[in-house]
Amino acid sequence: MSNIIPPPLVRRLGNLAGFDTDAFEAVHKQEGGVTSIRVNPDKPPFPPSLSIDRDPVPWCNTGYYLPERPVFTLDPLFHAGCYYVQEASSMFIAHVIRELALERQPLVALDLCAAPGGKSTLLNTYLHPDSLLITNELIKSRVIVLADNLVRWGHSNTVVTNNDPSAFSRLPGYVDLMLVDAPCSGSGMFRKDPAVLNEWSESMVQLCSERQRRILADSLPALKEGGILLYSTCSYSVEENEEIADWLCETQGMEPVAIPVNDAWGIEQTQSERHACPCFRFYPHRLRGEGFFLAAFRKVVGQPSFDRPKPKTERSNPSIALENWVIHPEKFFLFPVGDDIHILPNGRESDLRILQQMLYLRNAGTRVGRMAKGALVPAHDLALSLARHPGIPTVPLDRAQALEYLRKGNLPLSVNPEGLTGWVIASYEGASLGWMKMLPNRINNYYPKEWRILMDNG
Repeated sequence: MSNIIPPPLVRRLGNLAGFDTDAFEAVHKQEGGVTSIRVNPDKPPFPPSLSIDRDPVPWCNTGYYLPERPVFTLDPLFHAGCYYVQEASSMFIAHVIRELALERQPLVALDLCAAPGGKSTLLNTYLHPDSLLITNELIKSRVIVLADNLVRWGHSNTVVTNNDPSAFSRLPGYVDLMLVDAPCSGSGMFRKDPAVLNEWSESMVQLCSERQRRILADSLPALKEGGILLYSTCSYSVEENEEIADWLCETQGMEPVAIPVNDAWGIEQTQSERHACPCFRFYPHRLRGEGFFLAAFRKVVGQPSFDRPKPKTERSNPSIALENWVIHPEKFFLFPVGDDIHILPNGRESDLRILQQMLYLRNAGTRVGRMAKGALVPAHDLALSLARHPGIPTVPLDRAQALEYLRKGNLPLSVNPEGLTGWVIASYEGASLGWMKMLPNRINNYYPKEWRILMDNG
């Protein structure tokens, strides 16, 4: 284990001011890592029965360290979207949003390299609730995970796209905020994923640096003049971090943005060599988190803007009444996706049309359900959505029953002592898990087959 960190990387880091090589190597020899979660403030709070000794992440007011790593697969609250398991260093984006006052007015935000969804769900929580979040992933298998995690988080103001970053050049000046958590050599994840060590090399660092520039150059036309770029990696290499910051200023019309931080947090503040861009490095020997880098920029070069079409005066909504399914249905508009009915917040009709024309969409808004024999068959997405009507009947389950439900197993009629009929919500500790349909002689479990858990209690 003494040679766990590649010597070329250690040598390069050792040249940085204030870097402690011995402490850095020592922390990588320690067994175990840090487990942290970020709670969903819009879902039911953690109940007393969940005995977690919560220890706050100092730069994120919804982040907590856990004393040990539980089996998240066997926690129904995890599947309900009550929290997201996220590396604490990445939660620093919450602090950046507050310091730059990005939550004060609605924005169009783009999370360009978003899977599996940690930073997208964070943006959902911290941006103004009337914002539109476009969350993109290039790889098809990863965009499925991204879409599922956003469904769990429950917001309806999100569009999930599956596109190469270059596709966003078709939307010049369209977004106010762009987050690019760029694919990188991954050295910041050595403790969390030792397999990354076998893949790391100096040539990979150079390859990643070139790819990062290409991703940024291809996508930055979508950022409007005056818009904010947050650039981050989980790499320690200067070539992927501070050198990219200088390149952004020299070639992409960006200027650095300073962000105040508390010195007690242990975040290393650095500057790029040529433009003195303020940058933030997270080292596991300095704080409770893994390796992370972030720098913020404002676009100062002139940027032609996308010519938005004028809003239509009439809507071609599907004919369906949502009063019993969606809270405040007047705040949403309906639109079809195949046989399914979706909702997005009012005022985003033109955005939806633009994105449908320019990009491949994996999901948009909240899928409410589909009509069958004149009645709505509700979608699982609606069960987890914050837009779900609170008056829908609910059947509370204990932990064993909840896990059986999440396995898509059969539940006894005894879980329904009130004799409810029709569509009901299966809930655990006040959090919705999904749909059940109560029939006179049985309960139909509508938990999605592709989401069911396969792990036993052992």
